[in-house]
Order: sequence, then C-alpha cells, then structure tokens
Amino acid sequence: MTAAFTPLVPETPTHLPRTVGELRATGHEFRTVKQELRDNLLARLRSGEPRFPGIVGYDDTVLPEVERALLAGHDMVLLGERGQGKTRLIRSLVGLFDEWTPMIEGSELREHPYDPVTPASRRLAAELGDLLPVAWLHRSQRYGEKLATPDTSVGDLIGDVDPIKVAEGRALGDPDTIHFGLVPRTNRGIFAVNELPDLAERIQVSLLNVLEERDIQVRGYQLRLPLDLLLVASANPEDYTNRGRIITPLKDRFGAEIRTHYPLDLELETALIRQEAALSAEVPDHLVDVLARYTRAVRESPAVDARSGVSARFAIAAAETVAASALRRAGLRDDEPVARVCDTISVTSTLRGKVEFDSGEEGRETEVLAHLLRVATAETFRDRLAGLDLSGFTDLVAEGAIIETGELVSAAELLAQIGTVPGLAKVLDRLGLGDAPSPGQAASGIEFVLEGLHLTRRLAKELTDDGRTLYGN
Repeated sequence: MTAAFTPLVPETPTHLPRTVGELRATGHEFRTVKQELRDNLLARLRSGEPRFPGIVGYDDTVLPEVERALLAGHDMVLLGERGQGKTRLIRSLVGLFDEWTPMIEGSELREHPYDPVTPASRRLAAELGDLLPVAWLHRSQRYGEKLATPDTSVGDLIGDVDPIKVAEGRALGDPDTIHFGLVPRTNRGIFAVNELPDLAERIQVSLLNVLEERDIQVRGYQLRLPLDLLLVASANPEDYTNRGRIITPLKDRFGAEIRTHYPLDLELETALIRQEAALSAEVPDHLVDVLARYTRAVRESPAVDARSGVSARFAIAAAETVAASALRRAGLRDDEPVARVCDTISVTSTLRGKVEFDSGEEGRETEVLAHLLRVATAETFRDRLAGLDLSGFTDLVAEGAIIETGELVSAAELLAQIGTVPGLAKVLDRLGLGDAPSPGQAASGIEFVLEGLHLTRRLAKELTDDGRTLYGN
C-alpha cells in the first residue's frame, strides 16, 4: 500500500505564465531535479537558512552526508533501525525544491514544457508551439512514496498495459496504451521506497534501469522515458541482513548509503520528545528528562534485542501516556493537569509492546522496564538536585508523618500534607518550576523529591492495594 501523505497544496498564484511562450519571455531556464536540489541547497548553505527543519540530532552526523549526496547528484539509501526519522528526513528533502515549477498542462508525468518525454506530449508541443498550455506544480506535490511489501508488483512501481485502452482499438505496442506506475508518475520529483529489503528481489530488478539508464520496460517492449527524479530508499539493518536484502546490482546503483542513528545525547532526546509529543497535559522538564533517560536505558539494556532497536516513538508515546495519566487525574479529582512521577508507572505496561526482548527474558518484560524506569528516575534526581539540602523532607517523615500520594491524589491533597518545608523553593527553582509555581507544578516537584529520596534509600515507600503510595519511615 502507498503511504497516506497528502499535503495541503496552496492556490496557484495568478501572475505565473500560462503558455510556454509566456514562460520563455520570463527567462525561465530548465533544470533537472538534481540540479534544482543542488542549486537550492547551495543557496541555503551560503545564506545560513535551515536546510532540514524539524530534523533533530543529525546536524553533525547524518545531514552532512545527505548534503554531500545531494550535491553529488546521488540517489541514496538511508540505513537505520526503526524510529530513527528516516521517512521524516526523506520527506523534508522536498523543501529544497522551488516553490512552484512549470509542467505541461494535463501531462500524466508532469513533463517540463521545454522537455516533453512522452509521445503524446511531444505531438502536442509540436502542434501548439508557444501556445502549449502550462500548469504549475507546487513542491509539496513533487513527492511519491511506496511502502515495500511482498505483494508489490512491477505494475505498481513501473506500469502496465491498460486493457481498456487496448480495447478502444489501440495497438498493443502503442506507448499510449501504458498505465504508468508510481515511479514514472513522480517524474520531476522525489520517489521514496520505504523498507526496500522487504521488496521481492524480482521486483527490485525493475528499479535497475530507473536508477542507471533512466528508462522503463513494460510487457516486453521498451519505452524510452528519460525519467527525471531522485530515488531515495530506507532500510532497517535487521531486514537488510536477515528477512530480506537489497540485491547487489541495485545497491551498486545507489550513489550513497547513509547510516542513521538514535539521538546521541540526552539533550537531543528531550528536544525530540518536546518537538514530537502531542501532550494533553503539562509534563515538567524533570519528567521529560526521566523519560529521555528511560528510553536510552531501554536501548542499552542487555535484556532488549539491540538489532530491532527502540524507536523514538517509544519516548514520544511515553510522554503522551504520562500526560494522559495526569489529565485523567484532573478529570477524576478536579485537579490541575500537571504530570507527576506517579504518572510514569503506567508507561511500563502500556508500552511493553514497543520493545523486543531477548528470548531469555520471557515473562520478565514488565519487571525489566520497571527497574529501568526506577534507575532513570534516580539518575535524574541526582543530576537535578545534587548538592541541595533536602533534610526538610526527611525531617518531616522522621517526626512520624506519612505522606500519601499517587495517581488519584490531587495536588491540593498532597500539598496539604506537606505544609511548609525548608528548602522547597530551591528545589522547585532547580527543577525549572519558577518562583511562583502553580499547585500542580509544586506537587509535581515535591513528589519527584519524595521518590528520589526513596530511590536513594533515605525514605521508605509502600504501595497500597488501591494504588496509593505512602512515603515515610
């Protein structure tokens, strides 16, 4: 199946030329897709404009390689584990096109008015000359995508004879009888094949001529079509070596193989969560840090199958789940929707299906994830609050107080139990909650301290049968 990627197309400006004669009068010059990408990328490099907006964590690693491939005019394959933003990066390449480009009006293959390639368009150009009608193609329309599946056919990608046109009386060898596939229909654009190794090897063969000779063959006769496009593919290393493979002649025709990766440091991981997660409640920075550390710990855990990777979608979904838990409490307790540490517990069960474990860990999946979450919370606690005097909290429970919190305890209920604690203002400031935090934010900071003190063995903790948490001695 093809991916559902249908961007909104702005209205065509009225001042643009409408015939090839008017187009020539403006001084417009024809450029191939790769020339256009090269020129526009160079212009952005010189001006310092963003080249790939929304791509996080690749500035010093992947993006320079992509830029070199584009400047060299190379088709490329992006190789990396799931959830590393390969498709997002491929789609962002469209932003390097001119906003509008001319095409022959009604052309199936979006041919340039100066460079018709199909027999029908050549006849029309010869007949009408400077009166050849021109339409305009927005850059968002210059992208085609196919998810490689075992049932993909050569007809889907390249094309096939249209039996209806043959039935209308045209000869079987007439090029006008061809129903073009996805690749020719993306002429003068970028075509992406996602998960290329999953494409049957005999179907991969159909791309050989597209990449090298730039022609296609349909049903035993050759139709010379000098296709003008950039072909980009993505592949997962696990599929690349096991379930499927890219055939050697096809690998040879890609000019560049670029290895992607997960965010290399914590800052990039948190930036990615903030950019991508659709949060239904406030998730303070210290909890985003916990989730980012948690994701990295899961990736590095020996209990997790490293070959399949842990997608960036894991961290994003974790943040959204935590926010949803806070929103649920707000609905049940008429509370302020601000996430707390207790909201992170639900992540271990709801996101278990996003992680592939080694076979030896069967039955221990939730236990492993819960342990890693505790480790991530403790690391964040040490990093954020190192050096602060937290004796005000330990003194509170040393006097016999039991602090009750949990998923269904409102911020007001938690704050009423705490009262005035020496050093609380410094804690909230260190957590980035400001000088005047809301009750929900203050409760989030306090619960984080209580959990951190428990994880560093300075407070006892007990979970009740109804899901509440008791901190004390």
